[in-house]
Amino acid sequence: MTSNIYQSLVEARANGEKKFVVLIDPDKVRLGNMDKVLEYAAKAKVDYFFIGGSLIVNNMLDKCLVSIRERCDIPMILFPGNSFQLSYRADGLLFLSLISGRNAELLIGNHVIAAPYIRVSGLEVLPTGYMLVDGGVPTTVSYISNTQPIPANKDDVALCTAVAGEMLGLKMMYMDAGSGAKNPVSESMISTVSSGINVPLIIGGGIRTPEKAMANAKAGADVIVVGNAIEKDPELILEIAEAVHSVGAKVS
Repeated sequence: MTSNIYQSLVEARANGEKKFVVLIDPDKVRLGNMDKVLEYAAKAKVDYFFIGGSLIVNNMLDKCLVSIRERCDIPMILFPGNSFQLSYRADGLLFLSLISGRNAELLIGNHVIAAPYIRVSGLEVLPTGYMLVDGGVPTTVSYISNTQPIPANKDDVALCTAVAGEMLGLKMMYMDAGSGAKNPVSESMISTVSSGINVPLIIGGGIRTPEKAMANAKAGADVIVVGNAIEKDPELILEIAEAVHSVGAKVS
């Protein structure tokens, strides 16, 4: 198991290696498919699981983490929708600041509430600038957060937002079109932001095919996150993992 998640991501970016993440929403996996998701994830050598959602409660989160750990050793990183979605059973935590919005609670307020627990939890903390990008439809995240996403055609706004986040000391940037997005983040925006920052760039939302995942990786994404498409078709994990890992892979 990875002992230092952030260092592995920094080294991968420096070496041009791409990482593939499967996003698991504990509320949704109750309906089935978990065994298949874990089977294919292990076979495909998925790099990490992101665990989280907008509405989950802690007991379901803990059950999900225990279930995953019993079946595989892929590192689990919390992707919390609020300050209550925390568990020491994970390996790391995306400590998210919603820098695309102006909601103070999601910039610092919730962090203050969560800080005492996180300090003693043993979780590896990954300070992350979270940037919502307009995916063509209203999303749960934009509704819950009461913020407007960055317009999909405003590459310059996305770049300046990411640069500001990096200057504030955030160690990663996560551009997300949101769960079930009609339009994923464009390769143009990914390329613009990736070339303007020096920290790992995560891309998620609306990625449904290996081709799109590969295009995003080639555009400059360091980490590709897929959730909804895999919930519907777990076998897609194999194809997307192969596509993402092939970008920047060394030919022997």
